Amino acid sequence: MRRIFYPLGMATLIGFFAILMAYSTPEFKEIDAWAADKLYGLAWLDSLSVLGEDPVLFVVGMGMILYLWFHHRNYRAMLFVFLTVGAGKALNVLLKEALMRGRPPVPQELESYSFPSEHAMGGLLYIFTAAYFITTYMASEIGKWLVWLAAVGLVAGIGLSRVAGGEHYFSDVLAGWCAGYTLFVAVAIWYEFREHRFEKLQNR
Repeated sequence: MRRIFYPLGMATLIGFFAILMAYSTPEFKEIDAWAADKLYGLAWLDSLSVLGEDPVLFVVGMGMILYLWFHHRNYRAMLFVFLTVGAGKALNVLLKEALMRGRPPVPQELESYSFPSEHAMGGLLYIFTAAYFITTYMASEIGKWLVWLAAVGLVAGIGLSRVAGGEHYFSDVLAGWCAGYTLFVAVAIWYEFREHRFEKLQNR
């Protein structure tokens, strides 16, 4: 499974910069307009936005840290959660402030910038991190695939909810997914390298 997931990290890094360079082009504006036309106003999809709110990220992130502390005493895994959920939030704020893309013209006024979508990026980071550790302790390969499929579905729903609610362009959501996934893969590679190195030292 990881042979599939990890190489995508480089692709999503390239994808983020490609979207950054292209979102103001007529072609991408057409894609944003098409997505808004199809999704805007879908109440059931808009309702999923709550799963990407800061309180949810905080509660789930802290829950993962506490679980990893009480049940496994795995400090590197706790740092994994902090780097994805916590540092991911900070990175999103920095990117928004640096790039300063305005929000879509919708009735509700939001003070923060639009690119990349915080819900798309943060939702991916906390859900994929949770899926990573859930599947780490699962024996069934089918079960692992089901968890990851559910995670991908939730991430897609949270990201697209921001288009349904009119808070983001579709390109913001795509960029959020790309940035979030790239960070997730980078942290996962670091974590597995450290775990492998620790196991080698333990076996000497």
